[in-house]
Amino acid sequence: MISAKKPRSLVGLDIETGSIAATEIRGSDGRAVGKTAIAPLGPGIVAEGEIRDTGALARALQALFSEYKLSKTVRVGIANQRVVVRTIELPLIEDPDEIDAAVRFRAQDQLPMPLDQAVLDHRVIARREGDEGQKQMEVLAVAARRDMVTMLLETLREAGLQPAGIDLSAFGMVRALDGGQPAAAADEGMPPVTTLYCHLGDVTNLAVARSGDCIFTRVAPVGVESIADRLAQREEISTEDAREALMEVGLEESLEFFADEKDDVAATREVLEEGTAKLVDELRLTLDFYGAQDGVTPVDRVVVCGEGSTIPGLPERIQSGLGLGLTVETPAALSHLDAEDAARLTVSYGLARED
Repeated sequence: MISAKKPRSLVGLDIETGSIAATEIRGSDGRAVGKTAIAPLGPGIVAEGEIRDTGALARALQALFSEYKLSKTVRVGIANQRVVVRTIELPLIEDPDEIDAAVRFRAQDQLPMPLDQAVLDHRVIARREGDEGQKQMEVLAVAARRDMVTMLLETLREAGLQPAGIDLSAFGMVRALDGGQPAAAADEGMPPVTTLYCHLGDVTNLAVARSGDCIFTRVAPVGVESIADRLAQREEISTEDAREALMEVGLEESLEFFADEKDDVAATREVLEEGTAKLVDELRLTLDFYGAQDGVTPVDRVVVCGEGSTIPGLPERIQSGLGLGLTVETPAALSHLDAEDAARLTVSYGLARED
């Protein structure tokens, strides 16, 4: 139990292939941003959301927290292919233990991993009446491979950190950006707004949320990192240089604008065009997966965030490909920071918040 006289201090930790982002939140309201930190991560340590070198990651975390004097109590996000999320419909149950038992029973058939090898959690996201008047509820079940979770916890402890929890990065993204339902939708008789959130990072983390509740998530392997890797291999440069080239060239300016380095820019633009087309395909696929579920509400709008959202012209290209209204957003609490830093820190801020 935290003393009321001592402000709470918690760090949200977002670990990607190329960098670590940390946001510290202080104060009793759990929203006041304290220190923030972003540090590069060497190659081969993390790939597509999974740890490849626990010792190297522990040392990088230890150095980051020591340099920036961050609180060592952390909540870390996960986003990889070894996490599965499913929405389960159940008869209305009030007792928490009975809900847990019912979710575990249903999860055996709906989750593609043995439950004895998984860490399973759930949250009730809706209660309503069914078509025949019976009371029902929707439960979001989340399962993660136990060995992956264990490895992450051991790495954090090796770095001298105190894990306060592990959360889906998708949940952190939604918490960071969902400002509540727009006023027009809050009028009587208007349905809740359904939003597709897209975090363009090393992978593309996707979440569909309705009135602030995440109801669907998916991790797409195509992301800024895979595009940068493709450019690095093609041009025989470092991945770090490739990332910088993507930011500098973007999709807005004509190639004539870069007359002095036209050949290099043409290669960067070509790789970025190809990667963006794949990214749009993944987002369409996500909308198809989501729409194939029973009783879902259609997506009204798209919100893009993360480091990739700052690549000039990329959000506009996504909007054109999807044909939906799209905005680029960062949390208001990070508005005092550089745009690229705020974009990179978005998920870590959401992970640190407790709403």
